[in-house]
Amino acid sequence: MTPELHQFRFSHFNEKARWALDFKGVPHVRRSYLPGPHMLPITRLSGQRQVPVLRVGREIVVGSDRIIDYLETRHPAPRLYPPSEGAHRRALELQQWFDAEIGPTIRRAFFFDFLVDGDYAARAFTQGQGMALATIYRALFPVTRVIMRRDMQIDADGAARGRDRAREALDLIARTAGTDGYLVGEQFSVADLTAAALLSPTVFPPECPAGVPEPRAPGLRTWLARWADHPAVAWINRIYARHRGRSVERAA
Repeated sequence: MTPELHQFRFSHFNEKARWALDFKGVPHVRRSYLPGPHMLPITRLSGQRQVPVLRVGREIVVGSDRIIDYLETRHPAPRLYPPSEGAHRRALELQQWFDAEIGPTIRRAFFFDFLVDGDYAARAFTQGQGMALATIYRALFPVTRVIMRRDMQIDADGAARGRDRAREALDLIARTAGTDGYLVGEQFSVADLTAAALLSPTVFPPECPAGVPEPRAPGLRTWLARWADHPAVAWINRIYARHRGRSVERAA
């Protein structure tokens, strides 16, 4: 049974799950949704509204951390969990910290700038979608944008806190890994994958499938300029260049 990844194309948590599947060479189908209209089919599939969701036959796995754990159990090579007990524990601690403390807050800060230009944001979300669906979604996006801001509590205070947490995460990387090392031990692990994926909106590496339309909107340029000189941005680019690899997505 070919695994199905139910996802948003434009999402750092979904990129984390995609990367794990590609890194482990697990062929899979990607079923992409648009924010807002995704809620009904994802609720029917998994009993909740969040993506990513991995479906393998009758098995349903919700969340990027659980998806990685599932893959590590069933496809242990190449490994994402370090072999030693101490390194394994530290890698999972870092994954949990990035998932809980950095991913949601950086999303809030990013969207505060990104959603200012609604037409541009809608174009980013609808990349890869059919023309008819994209046209309808863009026309309705002002309503979707209101819902996104409400549900994710996107406001000036939340954005400021998110920028602070993003800088905290980048500083941790710079202290721990420099521009050329790893967060735990001497090999790529779930800690590096999680950090690079969840911080990918600070740079949008060329290898990241969730690209942004050109020319870039002023709000996005302002956002990216905040981080351009931070040494950890170079680390994110290097991790992507070394380890993102090719996609093993299959056609639906």
